[in-house]
Amino acid sequence: MQLDNFTNEFFGIGIQNGKTPENLGVLWRSAQNMGASFIFTIGNRYAKQASDTHNAVKAMPYYHYTSFQDFFDHLPKGTRIVGVELDARATSLETFNHPRRCVYLLGAEDHGLTKEAIGKSHFLVKFSSVMSLNVAVAGSIVLYDRSLNKSRI
Repeated sequence: MQLDNFTNEFFGIGIQNGKTPENLGVLWRSAQNMGASFIFTIGNRYAKQASDTHNAVKAMPYYHYTSFQDFFDHLPKGTRIVGVELDARATSLETFNHPRRCVYLLGAEDHGLTKEAIGKSHFLVKFSSVMSLNVAVAGSIVLYDRSLNKSRI
C-alpha cells in the first residue's frame, strides 16, 4: 500500500460479493481518480474489466479475499472498516468524518453487506436516498465525500 509520509493517511475501497464485473471496473476507475491507495474484492473475483478504461487494476494494488474473515484477518493494523449500507444504525454520509486510515466496504445491490461485515464494521454510513444506489455510484459518492475538506478522525 502506498502511504503518504506527511499525513499518514491511506484508504482502499472494495466490494463484497460483487454482482457484475462492470460495477467493479467503474468503481476502480473512480478509486484511481479519487486517490485510493488500493482496491479489493471479497468473494467473487473478476479480472480486468472493459469498464476500467483507465486501467486502474494495473495502476494500484488490487487484493482479492476469498471470504470476509480472510479480508478481516489481513487488514493493516489500525485500519478502520467503513461499511456503506442502508441501515438504521448508519451515520449520514453528509455528517460523517472519515477515518485517516480505512477501507470502504460496499455490498452488491441485491444483497448488501453480510451480517458479519455489518457487525465487524467500525462505522456504517448511508446516503440520504430513498432506495439503494448502484454499487459503483455509491462508492464514487463516498470517495468524493472523502475528498472534501472535512475533519478526519
